[in-house]
Amino acid sequence: MRPFEALRSAFSLRVLAVMLLVVSGWAALGPPSVSAEPRITRVDVYSESMGRWVANDVISPASGGPAPTFYLLTGIGGGSDGISWFNNTGVRDFFADKHVNVVMPIGGQYSMYTDWDADDPVLGRNKWQTYLTSELPAAIDSRFETTGANAIGGVSMAGGAVLDLAIQAPGFYRAVGSYSGCAATSGLLGQAMVRSMVELRGGGNAANMWGSAMDPRWRVHDPMLNAERLRGTELFVSSGNGLPGSIDNHDPVLVVPQTIGGSVVEMVTNVCAAAFQSRLHSLGIPATFAYVSQGTHSWGLFETELRESWPVIGSAIGA
Repeated sequence: MRPFEALRSAFSLRVLAVMLLVVSGWAALGPPSVSAEPRITRVDVYSESMGRWVANDVISPASGGPAPTFYLLTGIGGGSDGISWFNNTGVRDFFADKHVNVVMPIGGQYSMYTDWDADDPVLGRNKWQTYLTSELPAAIDSRFETTGANAIGGVSMAGGAVLDLAIQAPGFYRAVGSYSGCAATSGLLGQAMVRSMVELRGGGNAANMWGSAMDPRWRVHDPMLNAERLRGTELFVSSGNGLPGSIDNHDPVLVVPQTIGGSVVEMVTNVCAAAFQSRLHSLGIPATFAYVSQGTHSWGLFETELRESWPVIGSAIGA
């Protein structure tokens, strides 16, 4: 079965686009900004590839000593809009007793967290693959006590991007957590989803990212097509089913503000997760899939997915 067959049978391009309208370098460190909360540090890292400083919130382990690192990416707004793991979930409490450095970059809105070919008139210069796999880790390893074991997680737009980052930087991440995202970037449906985020929501031009619609780089960055390169990496993939429930109620902030939009987007990610599961199964690649029995595209759901993923991710990096 072709990887996208399930998607094609469930959604037309027009419907899908409408639904998604409604998500080896060096680094210089700035002076740390320590918050009033213990173990929380705001670290500014200079990205030579992007020519700017990038802020990162870091949760350090209370136990001290070398610890693995978990990079945690937010969704379509990149945290620059104030909506993030740090601001909208209980990550500080959850990781209070975990022996791990949790690094949450701020930025990358509408970028797919990849290296763009050209500067974009609206979205500027994006070299997030270089930043996340080279510049930022070098800075974190120089400032904090780390073991060299890394994992990465991402939600919504970043849910597919973290899988691509693991493919593009083989062996760098021991584990990947993909929460309410989609692994498809190429083909008609994959491109429709990417363009709905980069162009319809962000106002950028996806041709500045991976070239024209026929450029092979769209396929190079497609985790569905390149799933074989994830073999040996611990994978956790999850999604809600789009039905509102108590899981959403404690946090009114949605990645997609409209309740109906949040439901539909989560239904799309649910179909994407099922298609990716089928793809990995066909290749004999083990992975953990979690389908939450309720949940729209909300931070209540995302936090639940993160918590459920931790036994897989923490075990893989020795946290």
